[in-house]
Amino acid sequence: MTLQCRHTCLPIFDEGKRRYLRTNNMFLSLTSSVMLHLERQKVKSLPFTCHSCLVEDKAAQSLLNKMIHTSLVNTTNQVEVLQRDPNSPLYSVKTFEELRLKDELLRGVYDMGFNRPSKIQENALPMMLAEPPQNLIAQSQSGTGKTAAFALAMLSHVDPANKWTQCLCIAPTYELALQTGKVIEQMGKFYPEVKLAYAIRGNKLDRETKLQEQIVIGTPGTVLDWCSKLKIIDPKKISVFVLDEADVMIATQGHQDQSIRIQRMLPNECQMLLFSATFEDSVWKFAERVVPDPNIIKLKREEETLDTIKQYYVLCNDKDEKFTALCNIYGAITIAQAMIFCHTRRTAGWLSAELTKEGHVVALLSGEMTVEQRAAIIERFREGKEKVLVTTNVCSRGIDVEQVSVVINFDLPMDKDGNADNETYLHRIGRTGRFGKRGLAVNMIDSKQSMNILNQIEEHFNKKINKLDSDDLDEIEKISN
Repeated sequence: MTLQCRHTCLPIFDEGKRRYLRTNNMFLSLTSSVMLHLERQKVKSLPFTCHSCLVEDKAAQSLLNKMIHTSLVNTTNQVEVLQRDPNSPLYSVKTFEELRLKDELLRGVYDMGFNRPSKIQENALPMMLAEPPQNLIAQSQSGTGKTAAFALAMLSHVDPANKWTQCLCIAPTYELALQTGKVIEQMGKFYPEVKLAYAIRGNKLDRETKLQEQIVIGTPGTVLDWCSKLKIIDPKKISVFVLDEADVMIATQGHQDQSIRIQRMLPNECQMLLFSATFEDSVWKFAERVVPDPNIIKLKREEETLDTIKQYYVLCNDKDEKFTALCNIYGAITIAQAMIFCHTRRTAGWLSAELTKEGHVVALLSGEMTVEQRAAIIERFREGKEKVLVTTNVCSRGIDVEQVSVVINFDLPMDKDGNADNETYLHRIGRTGRFGKRGLAVNMIDSKQSMNILNQIEEHFNKKINKLDSDDLDEIEKISN
């Protein structure tokens, strides 16, 4: 019986000893009786996602989003603000001038290309810059200006005359810490008196070295060492504590406990700011332990509207017929750029090779690539160097390409139980029909199961998906108009 991680891990051979594996967000206890049952069912191999890869995926997706969002994205999400004191007036700003920032910081903001505050900044910045300081828990995706907002808060609260650490920011990984640090350095470009240090692996300092940098950004383990074991930072002098990417943080073994230990060393008057892209129950519980008496900014769920997207399905018998149908559709309509989603890396690789043989300029994006490779491919696609992007789910959210006019689900998205993954479907086809334009989504159906998934999607969104005859070129031309 072979256990094979879906990602990059080596196969694991189980000899009947108890072993716990993370598979689709569940822990599976592989006792000898479970193994025996699997063998009786003639299961020769069991693909799963091991815990380290699962965490790495989350962190990699977060880093990828930071790298590809070099400017603010247009979001349709509405911001919901829950104040700690509902009787106090609710302030929001429409310009950065209203915040009465230091001139050096205002220059830094404009130099970074921010002309006016984003939705999240409009509400978060007045709270973060308030006197006395207010604590904040905020939900915010990449591209909404979240990192710039807390960078501005830290830079604003620093007293450059004091040569000790005053602001502390922790991120789940070395790479995410460097990305955040880059934003702080850019924003503080015209404020050279304020210095930044990185508490990350490889940056070794002697015990009781007294840091003169006013802002420190790092990973929880190193920051904890600098505060407690090495005494490089005096936690009682910290006035702002930022915990970024909380959902990734709590998925990483040890980070949650380390973050809580850091927070407990800080003075009561220290301002606590926590950010997370998602807020499952586990994230909320963690946030409430770390941030006392918070103001809360949440994004209302993106409207599940598919009104600007025409949806169709094509009946096929196998993947070769799906490929023929795809070529017919692509040949019959004018497509600026297309995104094609596959369920596995193997299918994506095969499809990419077949399309290339047909003369299409194709980019392939899948999970085993490094974050830097993925970011480079997405950038090339954005620039129009490739017209077709074949991808697995690594690309279903967070990418805004104005020229994408067609999304094709070569395989429909499904969850671990084989049911429709409605949220992923929404994110996938949401790559088209953006920026006020009409979009087109085509779903390939090749089995009874995929037809069931399509019916579940129709029911969930209360939207009928019409059948398309891929051999009728006139009909295909009509749907594109």
